Amino acid sequence: MTSSTNQKAPDRQTGDGRAMDGRRVPLWLAIVACSVPMFMVALDNLVVSTALRTLAVDLHASTQDLQWFVNAYVLSFACLLMTGAALGDRFGRRMVFMIGIAAFTLASIACGLSHTSGELIAARAVQGIGAAAVMPLSLTLLSEAVPPRLRGLALGLWSGVSGLAIAMGPVVGGAVVDGLAWQWIFWINVPVGVVAVPLVRATLRESSLTGVRLDLLGMLLAAAGLLAVVWGIVHGPTDGWASTQVLGGFAAGTVLLAAFVVRERRVAHPMLPLSFYRVRAFTLTNIVSATMYFGVFGSIFLLSQYLQIAPVRTPLRAGELTLAWTLMPMFVAPLAGAITDRVGGGRLMALGLFLQAGGLAWINLAATTNTPYSHLVGAMIVAGAGMGLVFAPSAAVVLDSVSAEHAGKASGANTTVREVGGALGIAVLTSVFVAHGSLAGPEQFVRGLHPAVWVGAAVVVAGGLCGLFIPREKPTPGETTAPTANTEQTASV
Repeated sequence: MTSSTNQKAPDRQTGDGRAMDGRRVPLWLAIVACSVPMFMVALDNLVVSTALRTLAVDLHASTQDLQWFVNAYVLSFACLLMTGAALGDRFGRRMVFMIGIAAFTLASIACGLSHTSGELIAARAVQGIGAAAVMPLSLTLLSEAVPPRLRGLALGLWSGVSGLAIAMGPVVGGAVVDGLAWQWIFWINVPVGVVAVPLVRATLRESSLTGVRLDLLGMLLAAAGLLAVVWGIVHGPTDGWASTQVLGGFAAGTVLLAAFVVRERRVAHPMLPLSFYRVRAFTLTNIVSATMYFGVFGSIFLLSQYLQIAPVRTPLRAGELTLAWTLMPMFVAPLAGAITDRVGGGRLMALGLFLQAGGLAWINLAATTNTPYSHLVGAMIVAGAGMGLVFAPSAAVVLDSVSAEHAGKASGANTTVREVGGALGIAVLTSVFVAHGSLAGPEQFVRGLHPAVWVGAAVVVAGGLCGLFIPREKPTPGETTAPTANTEQTASV
């Protein structure tokens, strides 16, 4: 699975924690440099969801506009993740990472200055483009920046920061909307971006795969195919899954992605090496990631609304109540990352998914039109702990399944599958909800909530069963821990 690369004075980690050029970068600082930009882009989508009602009033936005405030970001983000990773491999991962941060920050300024729905939708699409470079490359750069013996812990901390973004999204969104103005959900990104770019430049090493040409046609086919599929997914609940538009989107996506596969089998430097999918650990981990995001995030989408409806609560209060669930990965993920090599990533992922399914079932059995929070908090803790057991092991297994030079491609492919799974989960579970209930009141909402969450729990159980078949394999020494790309700087303890 390796490809030839031209090396120019590779800079590898020495045994005493110093780079071969004598420079020394604290490990914690490298983790911060990789994690903070990822936190920013992960937080932003959740924050916007909380502010939709306010945006509807201030921008005189229609229901379709509100959908596109979210979908414009999701579409550009999910469809360009593999492109972002490929550009990093070709032109320099650190450079493309910084460009992504800068693009996201500038787009956040444009969002905050928007006066119409069209302006905000366009700026959100640019935010998604920047995020597509940040998310996969943050994991790749982190895997290169840490010594092999500490990579599991570093991935766990990275996953914990990701979990914190999930936890803080509803709370930050509610607090900003209630206490300030909706524009501040975008302004808060600006100081983060301003600090992150010089921090990344000073802390992380540059790496690339020289002698590799971009597969421009493959990039176009992948982006267009994913765009068509995700477009069909997000329009399914509103336009109808059997509508001409949705079926046309799926058909076009299928044809384009099939052409992408044919292209990748023939090109000398593929954007996504199909040999990845001959590795059982890689394939099954992608299935696990997709099922988790389908079931859990589709369910959370409905449960966050349930907490505002039965009984009636403010968005900020509902966000605070979800912290029992969403804060757990911050504590569990670093521990899971530290023991992944000893226990096996597949076992941890399976346990995590079974815990999530149990938590969802518990919540579903307890949910009524006026369920006390004390009857739900235990289930939220169980489900949140399960999420923490999946994040870090899935990242570790994906990276261990391929050679180090392909870490960016593997990370981009896994993140793409995750995002598509999440979008599909929200769409499918929303359709199940609408078929059985409505937003008219607590009773109608609960009537639709129950069958939707049962579907989510069933998909999560299926993912857990897949996790049991992920082999516990030790990577070949040096194959997945020491990059074969051009490097300038490394991190040490």
